[in-house]
Order: sequence, then C-alpha cells, then structure tokens
Amino acid sequence: MESRLFEKPVYRLAGDNGLLVEFGEGIDSRVNAKVRAMARSLGKDRPLGVLEMIPTYRSVLFFYDPELTNPDKLCTLIEQVEKSLEKIDIQPFKIVEIPVCYADEFGPDIENVQKTHGLTRKEVIHLHSKPEYLIYMVGFTPGFAFLGGLDEKLHTPRLATPRMLVPEGSVGIANNQTGMYPIASPGGWQIIGKTPLKLFAPDRANPFIYKAGDKIKFKPISKPEYDLLAQRENC
Repeated sequence: MESRLFEKPVYRLAGDNGLLVEFGEGIDSRVNAKVRAMARSLGKDRPLGVLEMIPTYRSVLFFYDPELTNPDKLCTLIEQVEKSLEKIDIQPFKIVEIPVCYADEFGPDIENVQKTHGLTRKEVIHLHSKPEYLIYMVGFTPGFAFLGGLDEKLHTPRLATPRMLVPEGSVGIANNQTGMYPIASPGGWQIIGKTPLKLFAPDRANPFIYKAGDKIKFKPISKPEYDLLAQRENC
C-alpha cells in the first residue's frame, strides 16, 4: 500500500461503541506522528465517556460508553484537537538497546535474506543493526513491537508457509518491517536472530521494556554473550 497523509481525518464506526479515526494510509512516519500526537493529547485528559484508546500505524480506535458520549461528540472533539497536533511533543520516550545473536541456530531464515538480496551475513547484520527503529505500534501478541525504518536492501517477503511456533525472543523481517516475538507463537516472518532478553514478563512490576513511541536499537552479540545474558535473565 502506498503511504499518504490524509488532509482531514476519516471517521468510521466500529461496532456499537467504537469509533475508528484514520489519519492516512501505509507505514508513514508523518501519519504515525499524528496518531501518537492524538493519543498523547487525549491520553493526558481522556474525554468523558471514552473507555479506551488504541493507537495503530495509521489510526486511533476509540471505545466509548454510549450513555456518556456518542460519535458526533467525539468527532467534534477530535477535530478540535487535530488542529493543534503539531504543537504536541512526540519525541521518542527512550531508545531501548536489544542485544541480538544472529547465529545459524537462532536465525534459520538469515540465509534466505542473504540470497534474496545478494548480501553476505555480515552485511545483513550490519544493515539490520544500524538504524534506530521507531516503534509504530505494539500488538498481535503481548509486547510484539512493529518497527519502522528497515533498510530497503533488507525488504523480504514473509514465508510462503508460516511456522506453527516461533521461539520466544526471535527477531524477524516481513516485507518492509522488522520486529521481535516476545512470546512463542505462530508466525510467518523471516527469522534472522534472537535476543536473550525477556521482552514480556508478566511477573515484573513493568511487564514490558518498551512502548509505542520508543525507539529500538539492535546490538549484535556473539553466542557466548547470548548464553551469558540468557543465564542472567533466567536467574
């Protein structure tokens, strides 16, 4: 899908108590900036009757109490807020470093990525670990971060047949995105490495180590370094 920023938000009803507000199409930093600005603005002072706000790549989904508000009231409020979104500070909350081991046993598809683009393993690792990736949204499974900013030289289609189970901590590529699997789950991304960090730990005070709006920086590590960090994480 070609990315573009809408001149005005597009409103769509979502069931009996949902309102979807779309700001554009595709994976676009300008569109996502509006999404994050809207979520931050209304998150500080949640409108009467709004039960939950869910930001995505290009939209915000509002769930509301029909006894307290309605789509007309929400649309009017959102249009007022939308006029001042450029003044909202949406700088990244923080940069989170994620160590990744790109060894064969952790990256069963790294050779596919190499062959697809005529790259060496060293080049794939360099291109993948060089950027700071913006977390556009978190979803699919608890803590699964969808990251934007993957180098075009690494854009690789999903697997033709998804795996029934992708190990926890796996790092993969799907088309123009990269991301991490916080828990073991089915998945069709090209797996190129693995992090020893616990990306989702429900027993921690804060189960997640990042959130939408943060940035991720991958740091290549060796197998011995992976084993040491994994041992510490499991203590």
